[in-house]
Amino acid sequence: MVRTGSVAGPTLAVVAREAGVSVPTASKVVNGREDVAPETRRRVTEALDRLGYVRRPRFDGLKSPGLVDLVVDPLDSSWSGAVLHGVEEAAHDAGLEVVVTAGLTRTRGGRPERGWLDKLSARGSSGVLLNLAELTAPQYAWLEQHRIPFVLIDPVLEPPPGVVSVGAANWHGGVTATEHLLSLGHERVAVIAGYRRRMCSNARVAGYRSALAAAGVRHRAEYLRYGSFDEGSARRRMHELLDLPEPPTAVFVCSDRMALGAYRALGERGLSVPGDVSVVGFDDLPEAHWVSPALTTVRQPLSEMAAVALRLLVRMMGGERPEGTRTELSTSLVVRASTAVR
Repeated sequence: MVRTGSVAGPTLAVVAREAGVSVPTASKVVNGREDVAPETRRRVTEALDRLGYVRRPRFDGLKSPGLVDLVVDPLDSSWSGAVLHGVEEAAHDAGLEVVVTAGLTRTRGGRPERGWLDKLSARGSSGVLLNLAELTAPQYAWLEQHRIPFVLIDPVLEPPPGVVSVGAANWHGGVTATEHLLSLGHERVAVIAGYRRRMCSNARVAGYRSALAAAGVRHRAEYLRYGSFDEGSARRRMHELLDLPEPPTAVFVCSDRMALGAYRALGERGLSVPGDVSVVGFDDLPEAHWVSPALTTVRQPLSEMAAVALRLLVRMMGGERPEGTRTELSTSLVVRASTAVR
């Protein structure tokens, strides 16, 4: 149970008492000192997370008006590279400097720690962009309480009311991907989605189902498979689909990276793309051009999304409030060589 306490949050003395350590020891953990035993560090870290403690921010007068933070989760992908490119160009035009944090450190329970907030406080950044970040309620509250403007880029979950976010038209992308496969004569169309709880997964699957319904094609529950937005899980889901008594002749895979896993599974079965199975991805990353055959995919404008988010943040840093909290950029189908007439 998280104890929110006052606006200022729990003191370091309260955290130390909760963890059964001295205040100086708790302070060492908060400040990243190395001279703390691993078990002690674990206890203090868990107490910090339970209590929602973050280091108090610098005074508003010490904030750097030319500095913003970008939290990218994860950093090692072409997806994140496109986001970084969009933020960098927009920040250059706005005369801003950007500090990049590569993801949010997780606790054993999978929750983001508050370490990046401590760093944000120390730097005196004037605003934050959060890409694919899953924040806790205390972290949202901390940002709001200390009046630090922030914008979410492609939020993982539905943001709380009033939180500003930028994303893509995922539902429409699911519709256009499925309509394309149906137009080629495919009726046995499957979908391999990402994490079941993610906003984008649910929207793309909803678009897929809407397109089937509009065409009068029955939705088969066994044709819907969820993975984890990586090649390995998509490969396994594709094998499961191929093991069905009546396997699909086409598959909409909800990310380009996952589509590579579907390609691999089809190759392992001696099947060809698109001769045996047509494949559509989602994202239009560089991998879509490099793979053979080149991947038909739904393009979401990642760099543009990031640039729009930065421009919204700049307005909020200037005291403005956007008219709406959700901005969606359009998606479009890019037809290449991975789909063919049934």
